[in-house]
Amino acid sequence: MKELDFVSGHNGFLGAKEDYNRAKIVIIGAPMDFTVSFRPGTRFGPERIRSVSYGLETYSVYADDALDDKSFCDIGDIELPFGNVKKSLDMIEEAANKILNDGKIPFFLGGEHLVTYPIVKKVAEKYPDLVVLHFDAHADLRDTFFGEKLSHATVLRRVSEQVKNKHIFQFGIRSGVKEEFLYAQQHTNMYPLEVKTPFLQVLDSLKGKPVYITLDIDAVDPAFAPGTGTPEPGGCTSCDILEVVASFGKLNVVGIDLVEVSPASDLSDRTALLAAKIVRETIIGIG
Repeated sequence: MKELDFVSGHNGFLGAKEDYNRAKIVIIGAPMDFTVSFRPGTRFGPERIRSVSYGLETYSVYADDALDDKSFCDIGDIELPFGNVKKSLDMIEEAANKILNDGKIPFFLGGEHLVTYPIVKKVAEKYPDLVVLHFDAHADLRDTFFGEKLSHATVLRRVSEQVKNKHIFQFGIRSGVKEEFLYAQQHTNMYPLEVKTPFLQVLDSLKGKPVYITLDIDAVDPAFAPGTGTPEPGGCTSCDILEVVASFGKLNVVGIDLVEVSPASDLSDRTALLAAKIVRETIIGIG
């Protein structure tokens, strides 16, 4: 690989190879939390997910398969200019473009949810019929938040402007203002409150389409994943989300991100461990 000059050194995710050129999936961290509205700290998420991953086995009981034979690498975190939202988003977009142009699947670790926007911009350019699957507690469909167009509270609104109408499927949404739900009626396919049941119901209709997955860890109930910036009671269980992730391999996944893990609020590491397990199961499924 011609290294991106703004990617830092790191300890790679469990089982990650070092050969970028042969990798099908590229893990990369986007440690940004500049627009969070409640608890900061998600910029430390990518490295913590990597760190706790060493507590897992490379073998998955769920899939009866292992990471060992999967083609993936971990190239570290983007060294983002602290506090500079626009420059950070530009750098994330540049990294996504590089990975996509090299014919690989980007797997971004956040970081706040706004990091999804520049990634989807580049993925949608390559795949005009892109479908976005959004797992989250929050609708993230506000047009502005405290006067800002670019915020983790507006990210799916910005994403909706990059893909075709009704090409977003939202699961587990249980928080937002009324206007967001009205917008969703016209522009997305929203499934409030539940995650597993509606996802499995639409799974067959998504097969063969280019799919981007954005998974905010707060889709999971804070009883199972308290280490996040804006926890919202009433979410799915860790078992439910792992069952959903087990089906990702049935889809044509062309990009993915896992965001909003905040180690400062995760003293037991249960959130980071769940995130690491999601990463493992996803790579085994699509690798």
